[in-house]
Amino acid sequence: MQNNKLTKKLSLVLAILCICLFFAGSGANAEPLGIFEQQSDIGIIEHAGTTVYDSNLNEYKITGSGENLWGEKDACHYVWKQASGDLELSTEISWVGEGKHEHRKAGWMIRQSLDANSPYVDVMIHGDGLTSLQYRLTKGGPTEEVKSPISSPAAVKLIRDGDNFSMFVSKDGTTFQPAGTISLALTEPVYAGLAVCSHNKETTETAIFKKVEMKSKGVYKVEERKLESNLEILDIETGERKIIYTSYKHFEAPNWSRDGKYLLVNSKGKLFTIGIEGGELKELNTDFANKCNNDHGISPDGKSIVISHHNKEVSYIYVLPIEGGTPKQITELGPSYWHGWSPDGKTLAYCAERNGNYDIYTIPVEGGKEVRLTTAEGLDDGPDYSPDGKYIYWNSYRTGIMRIWRMNADGQNQTQITSNEQYADWFPHPSPDGKWIIFLSYDKSVEGHPANKDVALRIMPTTDYKPKVVVKLFGGQGTINVPSWSPDSKRVAFVSYRLVGPDR
Repeated sequence: MQNNKLTKKLSLVLAILCICLFFAGSGANAEPLGIFEQQSDIGIIEHAGTTVYDSNLNEYKITGSGENLWGEKDACHYVWKQASGDLELSTEISWVGEGKHEHRKAGWMIRQSLDANSPYVDVMIHGDGLTSLQYRLTKGGPTEEVKSPISSPAAVKLIRDGDNFSMFVSKDGTTFQPAGTISLALTEPVYAGLAVCSHNKETTETAIFKKVEMKSKGVYKVEERKLESNLEILDIETGERKIIYTSYKHFEAPNWSRDGKYLLVNSKGKLFTIGIEGGELKELNTDFANKCNNDHGISPDGKSIVISHHNKEVSYIYVLPIEGGTPKQITELGPSYWHGWSPDGKTLAYCAERNGNYDIYTIPVEGGKEVRLTTAEGLDDGPDYSPDGKYIYWNSYRTGIMRIWRMNADGQNQTQITSNEQYADWFPHPSPDGKWIIFLSYDKSVEGHPANKDVALRIMPTTDYKPKVVVKLFGGQGTINVPSWSPDSKRVAFVSYRLVGPDR
């Protein structure tokens, strides 16, 4: 009997000891996943993934398998938490070992659900350094991507502002540059976390995530948001973007000065200048013209500015000195919207509505009789001269969807030069060296050229007119309405926008 009692006491002591050890262990590792709540294998996985968190280093070592993060369904290891509202996610990523596939992937991911075919947005660094903003817009739909111009960045960010998701990349881990923006409506809450995919279902890969930060910026209604305007410069050769000025005041349509030293923009009916390295906007004196729209430009000799100013709610074209002054009215009829200046400085090209139809016109810079160049039904807009003065490029709706066209400077030989069924194309601008044309593209479903849409800047050689996307951004109206090439044809200025929380 005593032996039974002793045995029971020993069993009780051992049970209590085990419980104490369990809770002691739990206390020592109270946050085994750091800022995250759980981890899961997404999709069909043959080798279960793992996450090891080092709280001292704020470092995650994540091992994952999976055939791919792409197409209509995903397979990866995912460590996550549920979150709502605006988010700013950042980290530094490195791989363990050389890896077995160049397209192994590691990065931040925001998903609607843990289903393999869920809508999602991520920023993924591949094994070969390729870095992309990947996204699936609909459940079970295809995956699309925006490629970063920087390979193997030191750090990445994925920023969510409502329905807008933006990728930022950094060469040095400190200074970030924008690399793409897309829109996707997700229902709250979402899943936000780190993902690793081996790109080979039979193996695993391991990535190290350092300096992991997840910042919650708040939950806002659309009507509570304010517009952020970003003046950017795009390097045509590298694809890299630099924001030189940000404001919560709306501004539009940069022109590059002929000496290459500053940009000209419009805001709230007035014109402003800013140096290409940034600084503050400086108001330009336009005298009575205080209702200028985004159709303005600088003369080929750099001595004059042309503006489109609303007089009694109708836009007319005026010219004033480059340093500012009293504008001189050029067009007697309105509405007229300037877009191009002939290389010899003698002629202005513009879009104008006459008798219910918008067409392309030209007029001497000193004023006089306007010449109608197009007569097709539907909107013709955005004329700009080739640098040799032989051609005018413009956009036309005459086929039922907006396309880029080219004609001789006298209006002869009107020829369509873009045709991609995915896009509606606006505002072509030839480079000063005559090698390139950059233009704005909307999804074909978008009517007109409104603001605050997912758009792309596309560029094509003047030798074969085969466009490629160089920037995906949130913008549209005001982004690149007028000529904005640098004098050396190496860079282009444009404006991107974001709808951010009211406390920014």
